[in-house]
Amino acid sequence: MAELIAANPALKFTLLLALFVLVAGLAYAGAGLIETRRVARRRLLSGGQATEESALLATSLRSDQARTAWLTLVDNVEKAGLSLADTKDEALRRRLAAAGFSAPYAPRVYTLVRLALVIGLPVIALLLFWIGGSSPGLFKLYLTLMISAAVGLYLPTLVVRAKADRREREIINGFPDALDLMLVCVEAGLALESAFDRVGREMSLSHPLLAEQIGIVVLELRAGRSREDALRRMADRSGADEIRAFATLLIQSTKLGTSVGQTLRVYASEMRERRRMRAEEKAHRLPVLLSIPLVACMLPVMIGVLMLPAVIRVVRTLIPALHGG
Repeated sequence: MAELIAANPALKFTLLLALFVLVAGLAYAGAGLIETRRVARRRLLSGGQATEESALLATSLRSDQARTAWLTLVDNVEKAGLSLADTKDEALRRRLAAAGFSAPYAPRVYTLVRLALVIGLPVIALLLFWIGGSSPGLFKLYLTLMISAAVGLYLPTLVVRAKADRREREIINGFPDALDLMLVCVEAGLALESAFDRVGREMSLSHPLLAEQIGIVVLELRAGRSREDALRRMADRSGADEIRAFATLLIQSTKLGTSVGQTLRVYASEMRERRRMRAEEKAHRLPVLLSIPLVACMLPVMIGVLMLPAVIRVVRTLIPALHGG
């Protein structure tokens, strides 16, 4: 194996690149873990009060306005004369917000990443051909460049969609528990804003994504935004139909003057029923999914075990008969 890697420059380059990415990822994860533990230790030593560093790391309404390295990069690219504005900016912004990228400059960064991948992946393919010393034909070179450019064009879209789906599942799975806690808070006499605040703080460990969305609603309400606008913005950020229906119910209850507690009780019961139905649906899909490895792996082996003695007996009987013995 070592001789094969040493004899193939392209394989050696790929192996070194993969090793570099692995080491860099481990170093980044280790540094983040050490920083998190250091901030947590300082908060514990200070008696639970947030330190200056943890306040900088915490999410606030002004965090999206901070100048980051990505913002500086896209500003420099646009100053150089390359426009990163997208004609479908609103739809793209909602899709990125559902995936967790809620910064105002997120669509420009997304466009820049797609452009870099569309240009960079074909260049990497050409470098691999050059390092390997191969001279592909025109059709093979054209096909390779087209496939690498298509991968660079659609890969960010697939990543954003997968992350948005994962966040939506996590938010939906924790939403019935949040509704139960919110119902308890409202029936105990808390106002809706105080109930949101209490539920967000209680669920910060069990369901951090949902707690983050509820915390943003609390901050917007305290900053002076109307309840209707804050709830609709939460529904747009999450991208889940259940959150959108919940926001609509609360808005209608406020406008019509109905009981918020009764609304939460009915919707919490419905959400628990939906979660149970999703669990039953996954359980009913298991036999169908198990049939695929059963047919592909176990069935041929069973057929071979059952048919092999008969085949041996037929061979032992027919071959002597064909030779006249």
